[in-house]
Amino acid sequence: MSILTDLLMMLLVLTNLRMLASSRVAVCIQNVAIQAVVLGAITFSLSAHAAIAAGVIVVAISTVAVKGLVLPWLLRRAMKGAGIGREIEPFVGYASSVLIGAVLLGLCFVIARPLRDTSHAGASMLIPVAMFTILTGLFIIISRRKALTQVLGYLTMENGVCVFGVSLAVEEPLLVEMGILLDVLVGVFVMGIVIHQINREFDHIDTDRLSVLKD
Repeated sequence: MSILTDLLMMLLVLTNLRMLASSRVAVCIQNVAIQAVVLGAITFSLSAHAAIAAGVIVVAISTVAVKGLVLPWLLRRAMKGAGIGREIEPFVGYASSVLIGAVLLGLCFVIARPLRDTSHAGASMLIPVAMFTILTGLFIIISRRKALTQVLGYLTMENGVCVFGVSLAVEEPLLVEMGILLDVLVGVFVMGIVIHQINREFDHIDTDRLSVLKD
């Protein structure tokens, strides 16, 4: 099962790199949905190494349903409502973003090397990939102009936090897991409302242009 888990981690890395390389918002939404499915699969694959509570499994299924189906559907509606299909002029180009992502991936493996002994026995790549996913989301937030793309960066960053949480699934209470899921759902709803209001008032959702607004 450790091989399967490592393969899932590699898939998570590839989705992160695809997020950095793609200008199409629909592709980025699809990546977030794929990551949700991968997170659920990682939880089930690690259950072969420890007696993960049934409640955590239920939360994993709920995470796949909410983050893999409901949130992507809401984000696609926001994308169509705002009338955007691509991130045209990011602060950092896509080729440069992929190169920076590759550097971040290498740094994550170097930084996480002392921590591997404390990670889950069935996943040697758990911590570095989780760190890389968090940094990928953070980089997307600061390097993209569209508010919707920044929401996707937030979701990617939260997926990295969830990967960290998988290693602690045996000890984590169900209430904490449910709290994380509820926090994500509420956060995306609020962001969707903000995007809709910004687009209605200003006919665009470029966050850098909003910084020059004056009374």
